Amino acid sequence: MKGSWLCDWPWPISPRTHLVLQAHKDQTPSRMRRARHQFFENPVMHDIATAKQKARKAAIAVRKIAHDAAINAPETAAAHLLKWLQSQPDIRSISGYMPIRSEIDILPAMHSLHGRGYRVSVPVIIGKSMPLKFRAWVPDAVMVAGPFGAMVPKTGAWQRPDLLLCPLLAFDASGQRLGYGGGFYDRSIAELAPVLALGYAYGAQQVETLPHEATDMPLDGVVTENGVIWTGQ
Repeated sequence: MKGSWLCDWPWPISPRTHLVLQAHKDQTPSRMRRARHQFFENPVMHDIATAKQKARKAAIAVRKIAHDAAINAPETAAAHLLKWLQSQPDIRSISGYMPIRSEIDILPAMHSLHGRGYRVSVPVIIGKSMPLKFRAWVPDAVMVAGPFGAMVPKTGAWQRPDLLLCPLLAFDASGQRLGYGGGFYDRSIAELAPVLALGYAYGAQQVETLPHEATDMPLDGVVTENGVIWTGQ
């Protein structure tokens, strides 16, 4: 990236992320400069909590740009997920989520899953420092506001998913997932083990490495508009 406006970012980004950011340089220069200065610093120089806090600020900026640039990404990601599921007959119960902010829209996938006979659920926050619970969802479910602004079904049976589809801010090739900091998915993956956990994200959210600690539960892969990326391989 010699000579690039991104060359002084102090944290390594993936080639795909670089292309997305570079493509928007001329359209949003001041916005990108702010994202650049907020971007990830070397975790060695800071404690993990500080490194994650800085990482989140930058990842939110990157995801927003990817979200604004996306064309048919939700539908394409859903198609990749459904194609992969054709080879997974033991998976019948799947947790999605109600997208907020600039999270990739998983609703096309959830509608398709329901139409194919899968049991679909969404996460419900029960309390601080507790694992998530997963309530049954159908397209015409009555939804109410839950914590952090996400909608949840007003009623419905609790389910134990075979597959978790997890929103995220950023992910890396080892399966590390950067979330909002509540630890809800980490606790849930640990409690439901050996549940399969896949991130659901824009391809531009992939980075080279993320600050992490022992309680961070890695993903098995990530579904993106570019395909299913298997981690740790």
